[in-house]
Amino acid sequence: MTERLVTGNELHVEGLTKSYGPGAPVLQQLDLTVPAGALAAVLGPSGCGKTTLLRIVAGFLRADVGTVRVGGRVLTGPGVHLPPERRSVGIVPQEGALFPHLSVARNVAFGLTGPTGVDRGERKRRTAEMLELVGLAGYGDRMPHELSGGQQQRIALARALAPRPQLVLLDEPFNALDSALRAGVRADVRAALRATGATAVLVTHDQQEALSTADVVAVVRDGRVAQCATPQDLYRHPADPWVADFVGDAVLLPGTVDGDGTASTPLGTVPLLSAQPAGLRAGTVLLRPEQLRLTGPDTAGAVRATVTDVCFYGHDAMVTVAVAGHDTPVGIRVAGPVSVRPGEETGVRVVGEGALHP
Repeated sequence: MTERLVTGNELHVEGLTKSYGPGAPVLQQLDLTVPAGALAAVLGPSGCGKTTLLRIVAGFLRADVGTVRVGGRVLTGPGVHLPPERRSVGIVPQEGALFPHLSVARNVAFGLTGPTGVDRGERKRRTAEMLELVGLAGYGDRMPHELSGGQQQRIALARALAPRPQLVLLDEPFNALDSALRAGVRADVRAALRATGATAVLVTHDQQEALSTADVVAVVRDGRVAQCATPQDLYRHPADPWVADFVGDAVLLPGTVDGDGTASTPLGTVPLLSAQPAGLRAGTVLLRPEQLRLTGPDTAGAVRATVTDVCFYGHDAMVTVAVAGHDTPVGIRVAGPVSVRPGEETGVRVVGEGALHP
């Protein structure tokens, strides 16, 4: 049975700042904490600084300011910059990046060799253990080119975990996989990380990947963490409309607060979540598309709308409607068969509560 890693490998990033030249820093006083044994996804648009963060934590880049600690060890800080080989950090790069001239077993054992490595017997045992962990027992004699893309990524993870690192960094490791493979490989990677108790950071720009895979998700915007929370909290209680729109489909409506805990919006009266910014009387009401329902055009309590588009995805569909008094199209997620077509009149009503933001 796989031995779990030593607990207490919490990642602390504090005040991290990095510039590449004139202009705004790529990272600006970024703070991030990942609990020991958790898988954190760092999610953000291109250019937000997530890859720079990963490279600093790995030791490939020097920070201008700030500290990086894993457990009680300072990896980066004032006067401290441990080289990558001394950080006890495993890396799973994009597309696996296996050594093409080495067998699968020798790829996995690569980090166990050298002056501080383990003896031959232990190396062989640990390699077999890691191959079994990632579901590829018996593949040790194969060469990387004989593996599928998903198998190569699992071998890359086994190689990263073999030396029992304190922290594992995954740099958009599923990008090169087709959609049919991606979900399965993600599940395998998550299971392997949990089996070892490893603390891990996954860098991604894929919102679904972050929400479905991670224990916590940190959304990075302009070099700072805009919000860090569990996937459910992030989706249900985003910090602001930008985060809401970035981590999933969002319906953003202008709203004016009534005196009874509701807001008047182009979709009618919407009950508000109890925790609202103090004194805020008008702002943006956030809803999710699954909170909207299609009804008959004249249904009581519904707002009339015109269907402008229908996108069918198999498990559900997104129906887009135009609502009088609201310039932005409104998306409605519909489960099951869709009975409306573009150009038809329909009704729309809101189910559940909305969140009010300035």
